[in-house]
Amino acid sequence: MYEGISVDLLNLVLSLSDAMDLASPELSQHQLRTAYVAWELAKVAKLPAGDVENLFIASLLHDVGALSLEEKIDIHRTEVLDPEPHCLIGEALLKEVPIFEPCARIVRFHHRKWQDWQAPIDTSVVLQSQMLLVADFLERAIDRRRYILHQNQDIIARIGSLSGTVVHGEVVDMFRMVSKREDFWLDLVSPRVYSLLLHHGPGRRIDLDLDQLRVISELFRNMIDFRSRFTATHSSGVAASASTLSRLFGLTEMEIELMEITGNLHDLGKLVIPNSILNKPGKLTQEEFALMQQHTYFTYHVLATVGGIRNIAEWAAFHHEKLDGTGYPFHVDAKRLDVNSRILAVADMFTALAEDRPYRKGMTRDEVLPILRSGRDRNCLDSNVVNVLEMNYDEIAALTAQKQADSKEYYEREFVGKIEANPKN
Repeated sequence: MYEGISVDLLNLVLSLSDAMDLASPELSQHQLRTAYVAWELAKVAKLPAGDVENLFIASLLHDVGALSLEEKIDIHRTEVLDPEPHCLIGEALLKEVPIFEPCARIVRFHHRKWQDWQAPIDTSVVLQSQMLLVADFLERAIDRRRYILHQNQDIIARIGSLSGTVVHGEVVDMFRMVSKREDFWLDLVSPRVYSLLLHHGPGRRIDLDLDQLRVISELFRNMIDFRSRFTATHSSGVAASASTLSRLFGLTEMEIELMEITGNLHDLGKLVIPNSILNKPGKLTQEEFALMQQHTYFTYHVLATVGGIRNIAEWAAFHHEKLDGTGYPFHVDAKRLDVNSRILAVADMFTALAEDRPYRKGMTRDEVLPILRSGRDRNCLDSNVVNVLEMNYDEIAALTAQKQADSKEYYEREFVGKIEANPKN
């Protein structure tokens, strides 16, 4: 029984930020490093504590609107102009989360050149956006194959050349002050930057309540699912069916809410999977399926770094495991799979079968149930969970469909034009 939950905001945001950059060695720790640079600039500028926190969080999440691996890599390699789709999408995602709403405008303008601003540099959003622009530019300028102190002078010169056009001169001067210190550069590329930010970074230690955790999980659900119209409602469907099954199973209200959050986050590891695989209109090759198998591995290892949600990490990551131990990637069996994990596995399969995919239309009740019964009879899926779903199929299907319809309406209203018009997705 779960009587309460305590999750530290900074720990959660750092872990989710790190997750967004796991897809490629070229991207690894990009947002963490960018946040470190922005924090150092904020110290020089002597920003008020609230502004420092907002800039820091915005830096950790500044690429939240880059929805595909292909787009993230393209952004990392090329000059980015304003307005850029990932900035607009990032703003739209962040403004839906009250605790992140002050960060949304910073993210929106973090690629706007100084010469394009019509407001003075001491305007809060202008100054913070310019700081984030410098931090992002700096991190992307690093050649990860070279020792940092063999290239830092070249990077300093490149940022200096932006003064007065791309970046306000005062912000360039702040950077020059920071860049004099060798420890700044060494900390920037240190593998311990996550730990440094977690233990010494800015921000109050905020314990999230269950509702705040749910809202943040919805942000990352949307970031995961809104990569294409085929995935746009998947996690909302899993969350709805998992929470409904949990209620029908008689779990506590706390567990029901935690299962909804788990459903939102269960595919977090798909951030490492290219869109070319996720949207393939046919059966995956053996090599492509091997790549797909890593997604639950990363779901577990990202969520397991967040204190207070170890159970969510397991429930989310075990959704492709089977009672007979033949699932992936951990090959745990019935002895390790608790009722929550079993519910989520059925909820995920039910939702996936019933929704449209690039290679087929969504299945009807008469097509879904035989597949679930087969999984039950082969000792892959929990028989009690499958039986409860079958006995309450219409109720579960209706509630799931309504949640997915709400998610689809939000996706089409706020994002579809920005996403589908962007060739990088």
